[in-house]
Amino acid sequence: MYKIILTLFCTLILMKGSTQTVIALYNGEIPGSIKGNEKEEKNTDASGMIRYGKVSEPTLEIHLPPAGKANGAAVVIVPGGGYHIVSYTNEGTDIAAEFNKMGVAAFILKYRLPSDAIMKDKTTGPLQDAQQALKVVRSRAKEWSVDINKVGIIGFSAGGHLASTAGTHFNKSYTENKEKTNLRPDFMILVYPVISLRDSLMHKGSRDNLLGTNPSASLITEFSNELQITPQTPPTMLIHSADDKTVKIANSLVFYENLLKNNVSAEMHLYPKGGHGFGIRPNRSPDHWTDRVEHWLKGLGMIK
Repeated sequence: MYKIILTLFCTLILMKGSTQTVIALYNGEIPGSIKGNEKEEKNTDASGMIRYGKVSEPTLEIHLPPAGKANGAAVVIVPGGGYHIVSYTNEGTDIAAEFNKMGVAAFILKYRLPSDAIMKDKTTGPLQDAQQALKVVRSRAKEWSVDINKVGIIGFSAGGHLASTAGTHFNKSYTENKEKTNLRPDFMILVYPVISLRDSLMHKGSRDNLLGTNPSASLITEFSNELQITPQTPPTMLIHSADDKTVKIANSLVFYENLLKNNVSAEMHLYPKGGHGFGIRPNRSPDHWTDRVEHWLKGLGMIK
């Protein structure tokens, strides 16, 4: 009983030491947006997990570690959901808490979901939001005690596709960037990610929602991120389960192989079981994959 009480007390102290707030991703009108009548949907299931649908006003939820624990590193968190919903709890707030324990500032991106009703180009709308998130974190780095050279991105499932798109398409700015802020993530962590939109590897729902049901070959190639890797692609960590029935493990395998071909630092952890969407929830996560992430970040020199 004493140990339980002590654990709860320590958790409360940690929560008290951390700070959270939500800000609009853009100041004023969103470039490339169309004003529509869609209303955001928020659904909470019996376990307390929150999912958002029809997101048209993107936000950043800021989770800063206690001042004495902060090490200057930061990560933009991109939840998954097939580009149809944003799975906010198990791939957002749960993950932010884990990074705060490492001393890493965490920024959960609630990004706009692709829709012709609210975007002039739905294929690049989510990427615009991901780039804007990286820009905001770097532009306000001093305020949040962040090192601008230690800003990475983590994505899950379709959020992994968006994160890997940010990590392979950073040379072209899809958001307004008069300040010429660096839009390249310093590291990428991709968890059971959608990587390819080619027929043999794709997650159909993600491709249909992002590119439409009849995309051109050139568009498929552009957003099949295993084909967009260069030597400048950020160091990457991949995490996947062999029994994932939703997103083929081959997505991670082909991305890893092409990272190595381009001499990009890469690490991959594959688990025999775990399925899809495990996040860090009890009895669902294979191994303690966040421990592997912490060790990898230390190896990169991002944290001590």
